[in-house]
Amino acid sequence: MRSLFHPALLAAALLSSGPALAQQAPPLQEQMTANEFRAAGLDKLSADELAALNRWLERRVGEQTAAAVEQAREEGRQEVVTRNRGFFHFGSEEPIESTIAGEFRGFGKGRRYTLANGQVWEQTDSASLAGVRRQDIGVRIRPGAIGGWWMQVDGYNTTARVQRVE
Repeated sequence: MRSLFHPALLAAALLSSGPALAQQAPPLQEQMTANEFRAAGLDKLSADELAALNRWLERRVGEQTAAAVEQAREEGRQEVVTRNRGFFHFGSEEPIESTIAGEFRGFGKGRRYTLANGQVWEQTDSASLAGVRRQDIGVRIRPGAIGGWWMQVDGYNTTARVQRVE
C-alpha cells in the first residue's frame, strides 16, 4: 500500500497550507472540491471523525515538514562540503577522485590541473614527472597527514603537493 504522503502529495499539502508553515492548514473539506470529497468517501465520516482526520493530517504535515526542512538543511551542508572540498577539510578525509581534463604533461611547480569535476588545483612543491603526455588521466587527491593535499595520477607513484585554487 502506498503511503498517504507520497512526495507529490506532501508538496501539494504544504503548498495549500499557505506561505507560513506555522499557520493551520484549512480542513480537507475546504481544500477539496465537493466531488473530490465524495469520491474519497469522506462525506461518510461523522463530524467528529472528520475533525480527527483533519487533526491527524495537520500533525502529519507538521512532522513531514520538519523532516523535509532538516533533510534540505543536511543536503545543503553536504553540497557546501562537496563544493568546497580541497579548500578546507570539512571533517572529510576521503580522497577526491576524478580525471584531469585534457592533456596531462607531468608535474611541475606552479602548474595548474583542471579536473573533470570542475576543481582547479595548483602544484606548490617541486615534484616532477617529466616526459608524460596522457589524455584524461585518472587522479586522486588526498589530504596530507599534517595538512595540505597530495595529488597522484594513475600509473605513477610520484606525488605532488597541491592546493585548490578554484
